[in-house]
Amino acid sequence: MAGVLQDNVAIITGSGRGIGRGVAILMAQEGAKVVVVDPGTELDGSGGSTSIADQVVGEIAAHGGTAVASYESVAPMEGGEAIVKKALDSFGRLDIVVTCAGIIRDRMIFNMTEEEWDAVIAVHLKGTFSVVKHACIVFRQQRSGRIITFSSESGLMGNSGQANYGAAKSGIAGFTKVVARDMGRYGVTANSIAPRAYTRMTSEIPTAASQIRAQQGVAAIEGEEDLESANPDDIAPFVAFLASDYAANINGQTFLVYGGVVSLLSQPRPERSIFNGEERWSLDKLAPLARDYLTAGIVNPAPPQTPRQ
Repeated sequence: MAGVLQDNVAIITGSGRGIGRGVAILMAQEGAKVVVVDPGTELDGSGGSTSIADQVVGEIAAHGGTAVASYESVAPMEGGEAIVKKALDSFGRLDIVVTCAGIIRDRMIFNMTEEEWDAVIAVHLKGTFSVVKHACIVFRQQRSGRIITFSSESGLMGNSGQANYGAAKSGIAGFTKVVARDMGRYGVTANSIAPRAYTRMTSEIPTAASQIRAQQGVAAIEGEEDLESANPDDIAPFVAFLASDYAANINGQTFLVYGGVVSLLSQPRPERSIFNGEERWSLDKLAPLARDYLTAGIVNPAPPQTPRQ
């Protein structure tokens, strides 16, 4: 029986390892022809090896699937263009783009360097743009396409020591919502996933990090304590769903995915409001209402600590 993605062509960035690898293998099993994109770099973006992408291509071929490797970096615009061109040159079309590529350079904000900021933004945020922009040129012409990007709970909810990563992932979530509106009229959908998975990237975060946050009174992201048991391959089925005809009308949404759980995340909407008619607030009138109603019950995720004597 043909798979749900039979004869579709999919680009999956960062698919040499981790979540992307699982996505590439499952999509190939479902009949897609896959471009495995991975320059084989280290987590900090250094180095490179063609063997990482080649290994996945070989595994797909060994099970009767079809795949080619691309070793391009997603960070420069010419890299994104070359990846899309690889799909078109190899298979004659493009139907699906999944953007899993990423690096980390975790550091507290007061210690973070400009280079650490720029490197993470370049791979995650610009790297998503570079591939999606060039894919959208094709998708607009053919009036179809599926885009699945990867955000993060760090970007949606915040996580200590990840200002660069959180900013990039929050940007990707917002970027995806805009792409959904730009491209929906052409029959294209764009959705984002915030995954929980234990990958090469998350394994590099010190295991003591959660303990340090607890000692400093910084709230951890929900589920952090169970991260090591979260299999990256668990993310792939929902990615395949979003890429399929089953999800033809799902557009501009963000989903939390881990284990056997898939959650639709709420869109930012007003939760509480205070009104002063048509007049501008005076601070004297605003302050007590804001304190006692608008912000009542809000918990500080990182309350001030009493300095040790």
